[in-house]
Amino acid sequence: MMKSCIAAFFGLALFCGAAFAAEDKITVWFDAGGSPGESYATVLQNGAQQAADDLGIEIKFVYSDWNAEKMITNFRQGMATNPDGMVVIGAPGDDAYMPLIGEAIGKGIQVMCVDTPLPKTFERYQSKGYSYIGVDNYGQGKMLAERSLAHFGLKKGDKVLVWGLKSVPGRGLRAQALVDVYTNAGLDVDYLEISPEANKEATLGAPILTGYIAAHKDCKLIVIDHGALTAQAGTALRSAGIKPGTVGIAGFSLSPATAEAIKSGYVGLVSEGQPYMMAYLAVNQIVLNKRGSFGGIYVDTAGGFVTKDNIDQIAPLAEKAIR
Repeated sequence: MMKSCIAAFFGLALFCGAAFAAEDKITVWFDAGGSPGESYATVLQNGAQQAADDLGIEIKFVYSDWNAEKMITNFRQGMATNPDGMVVIGAPGDDAYMPLIGEAIGKGIQVMCVDTPLPKTFERYQSKGYSYIGVDNYGQGKMLAERSLAHFGLKKGDKVLVWGLKSVPGRGLRAQALVDVYTNAGLDVDYLEISPEANKEATLGAPILTGYIAAHKDCKLIVIDHGALTAQAGTALRSAGIKPGTVGIAGFSLSPATAEAIKSGYVGLVSEGQPYMMAYLAVNQIVLNKRGSFGGIYVDTAGGFVTKDNIDQIAPLAEKAIR
């Protein structure tokens, strides 16, 4: 039932209703970004796999531990296998990715980008079918920051921490937007860069988070610009004996752990980029382009906020790794 509903929702019943002939079998290579089993990567993989199942195509997943150099290495290796389409995350930036994506497109490989945009690559190759499906990182950060001002009752002079990835091209715009909005609102803004180790393995971020809270008891809000670290926040604070509401926590992306942290009061506000939708649409677009020679599309999937007010409706979907 779910399979047919999703297919109908995206207007692809025509493709779902008939199996491909052997010679038409489409193969897709998909970089899920994180590590196997990591919450955000799992939602991406589930969306891509559902699209592959609906459309009767073959899909291969690789994992890059959110490491830009590994993403580039994986892409080179994937391109050598000559898939029909490839889905990337734009974290390495235009300078690193555009020449390789151009090479792939020149070989007839459809390339889609999710999660983090490559604006120069999109401008150059949209007419060749290259698409971006994901969030406007600066826009999403700006929206969350503006929403959090009222949600947490922040006022001029209040201390906030932005824990983010400003150093990552493109991806870092989200943290920059948070800093910009809070600075312009007259808040006392601390910024902390997420270490490569915590970026790869979120459990390593727990002592960093709790250590900051212990050293900055005047902090009113911590914004965690990382889905897996947001998911760890409730467990980290509970383990450290920190009560819900001691400091406001906001973050990005949803998972069962994040849903539980919202219910228990440890996390107050989450902005969701809807990675399941990103991945589903990206795989669909490869099929559409291969069969219909369509140009590229740009879809912003940043679809709103999750709080205690709507978590009961969303949590069951998070348990299924759909939201």
